[in-house]
Amino acid sequence: MPRLPHTTSAAGPTASPDVRRRPRRRAALAAAAAGLAVLAVGTPVAYATLGAGSPSDARPATAAARGKDYIETRLFFGTERPDGGPDVTDRQFLDFIDGEVTPRFPNGLTIQDGRGQWRDSNGVIERERSYELTLLYPASEARMRDPQIERIRDAYEKAYAQDSVARVEERTTADF
Repeated sequence: MPRLPHTTSAAGPTASPDVRRRPRRRAALAAAAAGLAVLAVGTPVAYATLGAGSPSDARPATAAARGKDYIETRLFFGTERPDGGPDVTDRQFLDFIDGEVTPRFPNGLTIQDGRGQWRDSNGVIERERSYELTLLYPASEARMRDPQIERIRDAYEKAYAQDSVARVEERTTADF
């Protein structure tokens, strides 16, 4: 009669291959269960945050205590002229800022150089050097600031034969 392998010790040298793998399988299953538990606990928090009604609902209480409600408006200015004229230079753009923007927003602004891409009215993808202007002002001034920002956009479009100046706005909090 053939002798059967000894199976009383999972770690023993005479244990079958299936029995020797059990501790590794148990460890892998325990690790997977722990990972799923962590994900399950974190998921409701993520969905609760995504479902918030307004940006102020998602802010931590400490941020709301430090900052005040502001509007951040970003304007994107292209530098190539659709009429084939010379590109808007840095000097021309800074003169535009000094003449059109600073008088309306003397408390400050930010300008960043960029590279932009957009589809023109003929369906052609245009790539050009651009500027991003960021304006930050109290939310209570939004109605007053809106026509000022539109005048800035219109003035640039007319001065440099642009099809448009893009405008993006977000409510935020700021503390100075």
